[in-house]
Amino acid sequence: MKVQELMTAGCRTCSREDSLREAAKTMAADGVGILPIADDDRMVGMLTDRDIVTRAVAEGRDIDQSKAGDFMSDEVLYCFEDQDTDEVADSMGKLQVRRLPVVNRDKKLVGMISLGDLSNRGATEAAGVALSEVSAPR
Repeated sequence: MKVQELMTAGCRTCSREDSLREAAKTMAADGVGILPIADDDRMVGMLTDRDIVTRAVAEGRDIDQSKAGDFMSDEVLYCFEDQDTDEVADSMGKLQVRRLPVVNRDKKLVGMISLGDLSNRGATEAAGVALSEVSAPR
């Protein structure tokens, strides 16, 4: 099975200059806990709800003045839409991540894939193995 068959298609992004409040509102509206940070069409980082809470709110930062780019992870991990789901699940386990942006071969963002997508849409065994690796202490 290929990632494009199981991924959640479409994915909003935010820019480095967006406030954390704007990013959080986008996450809430879309029901997601992660947003790719993009400059034009190029992903430059990832921002999670955990980044906002544990790195900004917990430190007492003003979420209206704080920028997404200041709290994002600048390492961008991704997979390709035509990759095999077992291969991607294996990578997610090794990288200890629960979700990945999905790009086409031109490296344009086309969606997101999560362990939940894998588990609920047909790659249950691979998702289970990946989850056990993701949950293991480093």
